[in-house]
Amino acid sequence: MANTIAPKSSGLRAIYGKSLEWLVLVLMVVLFIEVTIGIVFRTLGNALVWYDEVASILLAWLTFYGAALASFKRGHIGCPEVVNLMPPHLKRAVKILAQLLVIGFFAFLGWIGFEIMPVLATDSMVSIPEIPMSLVQSVIPISCVLILIGEFLALSDLLENTTSSATAMSGAESH
Repeated sequence: MANTIAPKSSGLRAIYGKSLEWLVLVLMVVLFIEVTIGIVFRTLGNALVWYDEVASILLAWLTFYGAALASFKRGHIGCPEVVNLMPPHLKRAVKILAQLLVIGFFAFLGWIGFEIMPVLATDSMVSIPEIPMSLVQSVIPISCVLILIGEFLALSDLLENTTSSATAMSGAESH
C-alpha cells in the first residue's frame, strides 16, 4: 500500500503507518485463511462450530483497524469540494473545527469502549468460551487510540500549514 495520501512522512510517522498497514494486512490474510478453511470444512460436511463467530469478529477487527489506517492516510469520506468553495479564512476554520469534532468523537467512543471492558469481563464467545468478550471488544478502545493518533497528526499538520500559510502571507504582504 503506497502512502500517497498521508501527510509528511517523518521516521516515526512512517513506522506508525507501516505498522498499521501490516496489522491490516495480517488481519486480511487471517480472515481469508479462516473463511477458506470454513468453506472447505463445510463442503466436506464437517462445519466448524466456531467459524461464523470468529469470521465476524475478524471482520469487525479488520474494519476498526482499517479505519485507523484510513485515518492515518486521510482516506475517510469527506466533502472537500464544499470546503474548497469557502473563502480561505473560513476554510481553515472549518477544517480545524471538523478535525476537533472527529477527535472529540473518537475520544468519547474510546472512553466508552474502555468503560464497557469490565462489564464484558464475565462474558465469553459462544463458540469458544475460553476467549473473553472483553478481549474481543478491546478493538474499540485500541482502534480509537490509533485513530486519535492519526487525527492528532492531521491536526498538527493542519495547524502547522495554517501557521506557515499565515507567515507566508504576512511575509508576502510586507514586500
